[in-house]
Amino acid sequence: MLPGISPATAATTSATKKDPFTLGVASGDPLPDGVVLWTRLAPDPLAPLGGMDRRTYSVQWEIAADERFSRVVKRGTAKAEPEYGHSVHVDVRGLQPARDYYYRFRTGGFVSPAARTKTAPAPEQLLPSMTFAVASCQAIWEGWFTAHRDLAARHHDVVLFLGDYIYEFGNDRGVRPGDDDPLRTRQTVTLDEYRQRYAYYKTDPDLQAAHHTAPWIAVLDDHEVVDNWADRYAGSTPPDDFLVRRANAFRAYWENMPLRAPQFPAGPDMQLYRRLRYGRLAEFSMLDTRQYRDDQVNGDGIKAPNAATADPTRSILGFPQERWLLDGLTASRSTWNVLGHQTAITLLDTVSGPGVAVPMDAWDGYSASRDRLLGGIDERGIQNVVSLAGDLHRTVVSDLALDFTDPDSKVVATEFVGTSISSAQDGEDLDAGGRVLLEENPHMKFGNFQRGYISCEITPDLWTSEFRVCDRVTVPDGTVSTRTKLAVESGAAAVQQV
Repeated sequence: MLPGISPATAATTSATKKDPFTLGVASGDPLPDGVVLWTRLAPDPLAPLGGMDRRTYSVQWEIAADERFSRVVKRGTAKAEPEYGHSVHVDVRGLQPARDYYYRFRTGGFVSPAARTKTAPAPEQLLPSMTFAVASCQAIWEGWFTAHRDLAARHHDVVLFLGDYIYEFGNDRGVRPGDDDPLRTRQTVTLDEYRQRYAYYKTDPDLQAAHHTAPWIAVLDDHEVVDNWADRYAGSTPPDDFLVRRANAFRAYWENMPLRAPQFPAGPDMQLYRRLRYGRLAEFSMLDTRQYRDDQVNGDGIKAPNAATADPTRSILGFPQERWLLDGLTASRSTWNVLGHQTAITLLDTVSGPGVAVPMDAWDGYSASRDRLLGGIDERGIQNVVSLAGDLHRTVVSDLALDFTDPDSKVVATEFVGTSISSAQDGEDLDAGGRVLLEENPHMKFGNFQRGYISCEITPDLWTSEFRVCDRVTVPDGTVSTRTKLAVESGAAAVQQV
């Protein structure tokens, strides 16, 4: 049972004199028979404890087969407890596969917004098609969440969010009114500070809309804790001190995301890598490239690859997760094998000319992990592997080959790195850095440096990625359009133009 869940016979208690549902609602991690429903009570979202007092409140929930809630299929009562930031996580079971449902919460005479969710198909069901969005990196002071508004309008079957839901630091020169408020600009270190940062993000109406129209499958990256952290290491912070901060960050992340009980953190440890199956059409392996990685070598940053980056004793996933991933891909019975994770697997040579310089924080800094993954995919004959990642604040589409230095090397997988929702502000179609990447990395097939997200449609025969980009995010009235569509045929890893 999830923390804070009580039997449906629990009494309802008046929670507050103000609307406590200011942070909206959400759903996540769909199964064929269930989904997690989430909300968090916060009548004054930026106040300590969201303006709630330190007692437990009863929250009623219901899920229906129609938008009018005339056909309620499940209902119950959960507890919103101060120990968990008055968050509510309900793991609803007994639902029908591949169905739209609608849900809402009630407490103290207030009713939350109603929202849509959708269950996964049955294990042996082969859907004719499905749609999903891929998003990441939403520094709120750098732009408006225009991409989320567009994403919400498309009513995808599911949304994959691949990290940097919040940023632990702020910038008092942000583009939004009030972005000089210390609650938005100071470093988040304590549990209350992380909770306040999530509350600030979650008051955004476009982000709420994106949660209200589809379930999410989420993993975190670095900024949910601190920039470029790796296992026990975060810059010059002593490891024991950092683990206290990591525990605070993990706790706030769980409290604010639609996650199940197995993801509830035990101090600084959190089981985030997991697998969700969409029948025989797709299987999503959601990865954690932060918690188990070796520390970055060569002082981090962008450096020339060397013996340290190629050291076979180092891993970006940790060896247990590497085995879990390859064994799961081998056992998969689905057409498309999807990796949802944080940063690019592809080689990222960032300098012109004969020299090579790559980011130590990406898979380039752990090339033995990459070799083991891509080599394992080839040796085991695993088909239709598609890597989805974020982190770079730019779109990078690549064929993943066994040897990136050999133009004739076998391509064994495809990678779509999506750009950011708002991080790096407006950007442009192709900046100087993007031109260098395309010139120096022939395995790259497309690049873009605008804000946006990827809207994907897959069938048993074809994967299509539509790249939705914003003309501006530094103003609230930007427009979104399709920059390009790229496809992968089942059985052929190479990217092609639609």
